[in-house]
Amino acid sequence: MELKFTIPIKRPFKNIYQFKITLLDTKPPVWRRIQVPESYTFYDLHIAIQDAMGWKDSHLHCFEKRDPKARWEYLEKVDCPYAAEEIREEKLPLFTTETSLSKFFKKENDKMFYVYDFGDNWEHDVVLEKILPKENKVKYPICLEGELACPPEDCGSIPGYYNCIEILERNNSESDEELLVWIGDWDPEHFDPKEIIFANPRKRFNESWG
Repeated sequence: MELKFTIPIKRPFKNIYQFKITLLDTKPPVWRRIQVPESYTFYDLHIAIQDAMGWKDSHLHCFEKRDPKARWEYLEKVDCPYAAEEIREEKLPLFTTETSLSKFFKKENDKMFYVYDFGDNWEHDVVLEKILPKENKVKYPICLEGELACPPEDCGSIPGYYNCIEILERNNSESDEELLVWIGDWDPEHFDPKEIIFANPRKRFNESWG
């Protein structure tokens, strides 16, 4: 199968999609509420989720439509443009740079799973909460609200995330010194939607493929 990737472009839009993104298996949950143009592709949404959550976009990702009765079984998959060999093997017809959100998100409460970093396997619940008319003086995407910082990149999945929190709470063990240096100024409680800066998907794509 010949692979063809489309460089992200701005498209006109009249409505916006409001999503709630929740990092699964975190208690209390790490979550964000964002609004993006209805004209977005899955690659555009991927960039928005990365920026809103605080990830570094340094690993593969995918979106999955899963069987409601079986969390781990996907029915359809929108894959990362960097996973060319995987796409060839699975013969999947969908690519994040080309697939419109409207193909899967058609009405409120439609849901998909966003998986980032297939090693740590960060799974996010992505729910379409509302479809709203865009506001003239608002620059989209925007992050409305959320709670808690996302885990440090490459910390070792959910167990590693909670291990980092425990280390910060102890903060008095010589055996933790190296990890404390690695964690740096990460504050698991801190999140401010006003600090979110959304990257231009086209620029990010060109930087990755240039």
